[in-house]
Amino acid sequence: MGGRLTRVFRNFNVENRARRVISKEKPTPAPRHRTARLDTMADSPEIKEEVLRKDDRFLTLLKDVYVESRDPPVKDGGSEHLPSKQKEKRLTKLGHLEALDIKKVSKGKISLVEALTLLNNHKLQPQIWTAEKIAAEYSLELKDVNSLLEFFIPFTVMKFPKETKKAITSHKPKQLT
Repeated sequence: MGGRLTRVFRNFNVENRARRVISKEKPTPAPRHRTARLDTMADSPEIKEEVLRKDDRFLTLLKDVYVESRDPPVKDGGSEHLPSKQKEKRLTKLGHLEALDIKKVSKGKISLVEALTLLNNHKLQPQIWTAEKIAAEYSLELKDVNSLLEFFIPFTVMKFPKETKKAITSHKPKQLT
């Protein structure tokens, strides 16, 4: 309701007010402040003459200036944005999620599907899938594989029987030290 009322007052006699502003010849400019510096330059012709005069001594010095530009030396690698050598890539070991996985990765890196696969293989068969075998299979460094196996553990799905709740209470979680 308040918007309608303010709109009525704002639009009241709007055409006549617009014609009155448009019909003015020229808007009145704001008054200018007189400064001392501009007044002295306008009054003294010596300063105007000094500003407009060309000095022959400065012109000869300016003609003697010779600018020589040289490009900086280019590094052997060429442009900094382009890689100097192509990184070696390897084909991924595609699992059952090959539609979601990428096809090529750099050596020393693994895809998400490969990481989950190797963690699961190590969890199920740690005697066969040792850190050394994983490092050789996926072109990884041994220290990175050891860190991966130590700090990343895949989830375990545990199903408890419905008839008893003692199975839940009998499971004791590991103590963190």
